Amino acid sequence: MTAFITHCWKSARLDVAVLLACALLASWMPRQAWAQPVAEVTQLRLEGDNEGILLSASLNFDLPTAVESALVKGVAVFFVAEAEVYRERWYWADKKVAGAERHMRLVFHPLTRRWRLAVSPSTIANNGLGVILNQSFDTLEDAMAAVRRISGWRIAELRDLDPGGRHRVEFRFRLDVSQLPRPLQIGALGQNDWALSAAASQRLALDNLK
Repeated sequence: MTAFITHCWKSARLDVAVLLACALLASWMPRQAWAQPVAEVTQLRLEGDNEGILLSASLNFDLPTAVESALVKGVAVFFVAEAEVYRERWYWADKKVAGAERHMRLVFHPLTRRWRLAVSPSTIANNGLGVILNQSFDTLEDAMAAVRRISGWRIAELRDLDPGGRHRVEFRFRLDVSQLPRPLQIGALGQNDWALSAAASQRLALDNLK
């Protein structure tokens, strides 16, 4: 009986040792192995002109390895920026009075060894309809610099705003998995490398806009 108890005690200690070893190993693994890609809005600026409100933003993030690998293989990757303008109401939920979207499609052309970035206010179809801007870049770094920087984007018309009201702007940026090829969409489910997003909010002071 004593021998049996001793054996059970040694086995229990072994199990505890294995669990501790696994915990330590997990703590030593690089955070990139399980962490969601970090993206942040480093600058958000709102300006006005005679027609409406213009938004400029800068983002900071590194392109995840899986996304860069897909790009190098010729897969088009899509990014979406969204801006919504709300009129604040103390008596009820804030009212959305304006909004805009900015769709960006980045693709690598192996024959020319160049990167092509298309920008559109709506989802970019395969036939390219609706694209308002096409840019070519020699390197991925240059192309991503254009993706991370938004300048002079019109998000609202002056007629949408209440001159005596208080407004705020909600800005969001994300990698759009829904526009990937179907097999990649399925493979990206639950993969943190494809969960890239950032958001910021700012009060819109109409009196101070120039």
